[in-house]
Amino acid sequence: MDNLLALAIIYGQLSLLAFGGGNAVIGEMQRQVVDVHGWMSAREFVALYALAQAAPGPNMLIASLVGWRVAGFSGAMVATASMIAPAGVLLLSVSAVWFRFKDAPWRRIIQAGITPLTAGLVMAASAILCQVTTVNLRYAILTAAAALVLWRTKLHPLIVLAAGAALGAAGLLD
Repeated sequence: MDNLLALAIIYGQLSLLAFGGGNAVIGEMQRQVVDVHGWMSAREFVALYALAQAAPGPNMLIASLVGWRVAGFSGAMVATASMIAPAGVLLLSVSAVWFRFKDAPWRRIIQAGITPLTAGLVMAASAILCQVTTVNLRYAILTAAAALVLWRTKLHPLIVLAAGAALGAAGLLD
């Protein structure tokens, strides 16, 4: 029961911080799950994150997977509901006012402030994931190559993901 309450609190808070989408809070999620609660290793968290990103559906499937890992089916349900409900309630509560004042100067100021905040949160999450997964020179080269390919081409990310999986399956990354 303690783990379920902890999952509800963690994901409820993360839900309200996830400006720009769930990836903005991956860094804090990893810190809570790995460093604060010790429910899994950083490598296990990254593996769940990769699985969540590769699977079809919402990008916050990671919450369900972490919940499942921590407390089984009940944990998955609590983590998922806690990641969705607080932000959903907040959205429903303020959306009428937000749209009513769509041309108000204060709204433009808030939006202008949220944009760099979101970018910073996503970049911090990316840095944390890179730090955890780049455990040797081969992984560092693979990470840099994947980032370069995704940045400079219009190649679909699943192709890059499949290429990395193929290299791993062939034993070329160990």
